[in-house]
Amino acid sequence: MIIIPPYLRPGDTIGITCPASKMERSAAEYAGEVLESWGYKVIIGETAGNAFHNFSAPDELRLQELQQMLDNDHIKAILFGRGGYGVIRILDEIDFTKFQKNPKWICGYSDVTALLTHIYTRYDIASVHSVMCSGITPETKDNQYVQSLRQQLSGEKTSYHFSTNEMNRIGNCEGELLGGNLSLLVNLSGTVSQPDTKNKLLFIEDIGEYRYSVDRMMINLKRSGWLEGLNGLIVGSFSESKETETPFGQTEYEMIRDKVKEYDYPVAFGFPVGHQKENYALKIGGEYRLTISDNCVLEEI
Repeated sequence: MIIIPPYLRPGDTIGITCPASKMERSAAEYAGEVLESWGYKVIIGETAGNAFHNFSAPDELRLQELQQMLDNDHIKAILFGRGGYGVIRILDEIDFTKFQKNPKWICGYSDVTALLTHIYTRYDIASVHSVMCSGITPETKDNQYVQSLRQQLSGEKTSYHFSTNEMNRIGNCEGELLGGNLSLLVNLSGTVSQPDTKNKLLFIEDIGEYRYSVDRMMINLKRSGWLEGLNGLIVGSFSESKETETPFGQTEYEMIRDKVKEYDYPVAFGFPVGHQKENYALKIGGEYRLTISDNCVLEEI
C-alpha cells in the first residue's frame, strides 16, 4: 500500500534546497514568491545560490541541508531548485527514519528521479515528479504545467488530455505510476532502488543523449525486467537529441517502439513530460487510468 503524504493547507511550509547542481539564488527566490502567492510559507536553504564546482555545495553540505529539511516537522513539502547531477552521490547517506514516520511531499524531476524512485521502492511513499524552481519563471508561473504542481500539492486530482501519435498502441489500462528520467532509471538498475514494475504504468523521458545511448539504455531496461509485465508505457519528450558522425538510423520513439513490440500493453508517445516547457506534474505511486485512442487521457483515480 502506497503511503500518500498529507496534502498541503494554506500556511504550510515548503522547503527549497539544491541537492544536485548549482543555480542562481534569485531563481529560487522568485519560485519561492510564486509558492507564497499560492498561500504557503517558504524556507530557502543555503545551497540555493551557492557553488562548488558544478554542484551547489560539497556532498556533505548538500546532504546535511536535505536531511535537515526531511527531519523538520514544520516543512510539509520540499521543492528542489534544479537537477543536473549530484543526488545519487548522497542517496545512500540519507537517513529516512523520521521521513518514514512523517512523510512529506518531495517534488522535482531530472536528476531527482533517483530520489523519487528510491523512496517509492524502499518506503512505499508517494512523491511528485514536477517542475522545479528553475522552471518557475515570470513566463511560466501561470501555465498549466506549473499550476499542475499546485494542484498536486493541494490534493486536487489531475486529468491530462494529450495529442495522439501515429506510433501509439491503443488501449486502456490502470495502475500505480512510476518513472522519470531514462538515464537515471538505468543507473538504478540492479540496485536496491530498482522498483518492481509489474502491473505498473511506467513513464520515461530524457534530454541531450546520443541516440545510440538511448537505444542502449532501453536494452538495459528490457534486460533488467523493467519493461516486462507493465500495464502501460508512457513516453515523454526526448529533447536535444544528438547524433554521431554516422546517424543511428532511428528516432528515440522508433527504437522505444521496437523494444516493446513483443508486449501487448498500451503505449502512449508524446505525453507532455520531460525537459521542456510542457511538463505536467505526476504523482509517483499514484493510481492512474491511461486511455489511448482518438482521445488520449491520463487521469488520477
